[in-house]
Amino acid sequence: MQQLQNVATLPWIKGLAVMPDVHYGKGATVGSVIAMQGAVCPAAVGVDIGCGMSAVKSSLTANDLPGGLSRLRSKIEQAIPVGRGLHRSEVDPGRLYQFPTSGWGDFWSRFDGVADAVKFRRERAALQMGTLGSGNHFVELCVDTSDSVWLMLHSGSRNIGKELAEFHIGEAQKLPHNQGLVDRDLAVFVADTPQMAAYRHDLFWAQEYAKYNRAIMMALFQEVVRREFRKARVTFDQVISCHHNYVAEERYEGMDLLVTRKGAIRAGSGEFGIIPGSMGTGSYIVKGLGNTASFNSASHGAGRKMSRSAAKRRFSTRDLEEQTRGVECRKDSGVVDEIPGAYKPIEKVIDQQRDLVEVVAKLKQVICVKG
Repeated sequence: MQQLQNVATLPWIKGLAVMPDVHYGKGATVGSVIAMQGAVCPAAVGVDIGCGMSAVKSSLTANDLPGGLSRLRSKIEQAIPVGRGLHRSEVDPGRLYQFPTSGWGDFWSRFDGVADAVKFRRERAALQMGTLGSGNHFVELCVDTSDSVWLMLHSGSRNIGKELAEFHIGEAQKLPHNQGLVDRDLAVFVADTPQMAAYRHDLFWAQEYAKYNRAIMMALFQEVVRREFRKARVTFDQVISCHHNYVAEERYEGMDLLVTRKGAIRAGSGEFGIIPGSMGTGSYIVKGLGNTASFNSASHGAGRKMSRSAAKRRFSTRDLEEQTRGVECRKDSGVVDEIPGAYKPIEKVIDQQRDLVEVVAKLKQVICVKG
């Protein structure tokens, strides 16, 4: 509550919406939508700029899946580097299954305009394109209530987004107009300044990096599934993709606003979104209802109910094994902080936003790959 009240004191703010997965964050809560006029807070966006979800329904059904899923999980992990992993060489999007290559060249040409402090990361950024990362990022094979098989994943802008965010957060905190703030992590850039222009360039570039990162991973994932189920001649519907840590330029009540969704998805009327649970519970494909009271937004997931360190103190690997029973996934101490018990019940979170979204499909993972 204190963090929400702190955000509400910012002189540029025109509205604040709180999602049902809200929990403590850096400066601003995760699970909040911050609408400001002529300003943006880089710490409110977060260090994983453009983090979000992608999902696609396949022509496979649960009956097509083998009794054991460890081989398929291994194939996914071989195709998509996890943790701090890199590809050995840059992924050529032109060879990928149904990858949207339009704009790819222009995207990389704009890297020349990013902050000088991170330009030396160009090679690493290219090799991390199409990689998962760690923390709460995942790749999952899921089955919905109609027994259709879905591919789903969660990731963002990797190390390059993190370094761009940290650089700009530091720059914002030095500016004179931010010296009297109640929380230095709420430092903002304001319109018509070189600092704002520089941040907007890097922010939107990193958001695009995150979008392409998920698209490449999804294409690699689809290729794995097509090879493993060659006889089934697998086809896929259109991929659903959405950011949930990002800034968008939107208009409300006649005002042009910069809307920061920190742990929230856009849920405009008829727009598809993805709201995941944890590594042992269900996830939801939703369609937005266009509720302007929430700035056309909805939750980005279940939301944590305890910190990572608290989860490690409270739960054991035996608890993890029990709570992920039936899921082919890691069950070691390295992912105990991601145990389902550390998250709010996803069903309750969905029920609390029936005025924001309608449920299209409920998914349950059978494979979960973590970093």
